[in-house]
Amino acid sequence: MIAPLDRPIWHALTGRQSRFAEARGQARRFSSDVSPFAAASDDSAGPLRDLASLIGADQALVLLQAGSSPLPPGTAAEMVAEAVQMVAHRLVHPHDDRAVSDLTDDDGPAMLELAALTRPGPFLPRTHRLGSFVGVRVEGRLVAMAGERMKLAGFTEVSGVCTHPEFRGRGYAGLLSQVVAARIEGRGETPFLHAYARNTGAIRLYEKLGFAHRAMMTVTVLRRGA
Repeated sequence: MIAPLDRPIWHALTGRQSRFAEARGQARRFSSDVSPFAAASDDSAGPLRDLASLIGADQALVLLQAGSSPLPPGTAAEMVAEAVQMVAHRLVHPHDDRAVSDLTDDDGPAMLELAALTRPGPFLPRTHRLGSFVGVRVEGRLVAMAGERMKLAGFTEVSGVCTHPEFRGRGYAGLLSQVVAARIEGRGETPFLHAYARNTGAIRLYEKLGFAHRAMMTVTVLRRGA
């Protein structure tokens, strides 16, 4: 049996986040204004064909799973990269979170603007509705944020961690990640997250916060083949 965290997108979209899913047979994708992530139930021929049928013209889907990621028929890989999946082991909780504020739907445009500048991962107009987000404001301006993305039974992903370039080096990314992870743990769930394997700085930060390596993952950006 495949561990749920080996295929987090599939288990999120067939479980706790099924309301965000677009389905085709044994494949699922998030609604196009929420996230480009998609998954098949497994790597056999039928589910891969279903996955290919979810790719619209001039669209890209992003796969994230443990091990290799076979290309569905009629598709081409725009990018393939290694990522690290990390799971909370012994969380370091924040000492002082007075600078942190909860973000709401009204903050959606500011969150989208910050994500477009810093590129923490796919962030679309309704991405912030996948879970709770927190941020730091300086003189009313949103300069850092972090929140929740994929949710599956017993687990919630920490994601969207980013800081405006002018405000880096102040510890905001670590603080916000701690706050999000502590809230997830407080609900009786296990926080997990992903980072590109080449992003050694982020990986070291998450290790200091109490996350441990679980698995190597493959990130694949898919488009329709020529």
